[in-house]
Amino acid sequence: MFANIWQEHKASLLVLAAVIFALLASVVVVPETQQAVVIRVGEPVRVINRFRPDVDFGQTGAGMSLRIPFVERLERIDKRLLTVDMEPQQVLSTDQLRLEVDAYARFRIIDPVRMVRTAGTTERVQEQLRPILTSVLRQELGKRTFQSLLTADRGQAMLNIRDGLDRAAREYGAQVIDVRIKRADLPEGALESAFSRMRAEREREATTIRARGQKNAQITRAEAEAEAARTYAKSFGKDPAFYDFYRAMRSYDYTFADNDSSGTTILLSPDNEYLRQFKGPRSQ
Repeated sequence: MFANIWQEHKASLLVLAAVIFALLASVVVVPETQQAVVIRVGEPVRVINRFRPDVDFGQTGAGMSLRIPFVERLERIDKRLLTVDMEPQQVLSTDQLRLEVDAYARFRIIDPVRMVRTAGTTERVQEQLRPILTSVLRQELGKRTFQSLLTADRGQAMLNIRDGLDRAAREYGAQVIDVRIKRADLPEGALESAFSRMRAEREREATTIRARGQKNAQITRAEAEAEAARTYAKSFGKDPAFYDFYRAMRSYDYTFADNDSSGTTILLSPDNEYLRQFKGPRSQ
């Protein structure tokens, strides 16, 4: 029975099978995480599910689409963030320290047509960006000291590296989102030397500050003593008796102050000239 049907409708069945195969070959499914460039005879003609930052997830055209079978092919491109790792490099800082630097960059494809025309695949884009990242990073870190990489200045360096790499990435239809340094270490044995040099520099700065402070203190003390001497001289000129009384009180305070731990005893006659201020004013 089936043999008879096949013999009678052989041509029609072959045509139907060819039509079904062509329909299946023309239907493509592009997930939300991908964008696809339709290439016809080696030339990109359109993009399915193109990345658009201002369009909500699920509204960019993902799903089923049609193509001309055997004439058009798809180059699928990841819409998510991609990573390019730099090979560990030695960078010479401005303070002549060789740093072992390991970094990476994150990027995404925002112009898939340009990417296909210039690089072909995302793997090729990564290959192109890797030496550029190395060059930009060496140039930027080569203008800075090792100490600056331990401060907030490191953030500005990363921004400069990202901007430099992004300008090059645009030629391949990519946008660099971020650049990060995984580690920036001194070679073995050089870290302690660097810390010792930094410590010595801080000690020199501290010594300079202390010397400047002592100098200013001496100047201030000398000025105060000079002002006090002028005040004493003026008071002596105006009232010699008061000046004599003031000096005697200062001497008594220094001599009889209860701060002598040696237990020394001073014996003085009541008629001693040193105690004249306790006798009251002299008779004229």
